[in-house]
Amino acid sequence: MRRPGFRPSPANTPSGRQGRAARREFEYVRNGTVSIVAALHVATGQVAAEPIARNDSATFTGFLHRLDQCIDPRLTIHLVMDNGSSYTSRATRAWLAAHPRITVTYTPRHASWLDMAELWFSTLTRGLLRRGEFPSRADLASKITDFAIRYNRTARPYTWTHDARADHDRHLAGRPRRDTTPIPEPGLLTDLPIAA
Repeated sequence: MRRPGFRPSPANTPSGRQGRAARREFEYVRNGTVSIVAALHVATGQVAAEPIARNDSATFTGFLHRLDQCIDPRLTIHLVMDNGSSYTSRATRAWLAAHPRITVTYTPRHASWLDMAELWFSTLTRGLLRRGEFPSRADLASKITDFAIRYNRTARPYTWTHDARADHDRHLAGRPRRDTTPIPEPGLLTDLPIAA
């Protein structure tokens, strides 16, 4: 869509040149990955994210401890998580049992879209990771932290906009309508004598 009077500067276009497709050098080298753990406050849209060295129950319970410390003790903390091994381990369950103000709901398998923190991970991917180039793991971790800080300055709560009923109606409209009246097979019901 063209807007009169609007011209993106070459620095703002993915390829560096206006009107050109984005390119990536074929010598692209992946310099490592960084695991992060995040908690999204659904009422404000703000996120607490931190890079982690290991994705194990000790690291995860440490993150939960920091959340527990920085949230008003009069409030209940409700977590929605997938069934990752560090979230369901014996050590994590014991830690959660010792902290009754924290309640947990586990999402069903293949339903990570129910976890609203996944929306923030999508924003992180689109806003930073997709075309980013990071010379080291430390640089990547630093940029993720900086992104989370910048994001929190203007964060707003996510709003579900998907209308499941309309989607279901569209699905049904695209299928041929079937008559739901049962048709008896010949010789089954018509051959029986009618009781008087």
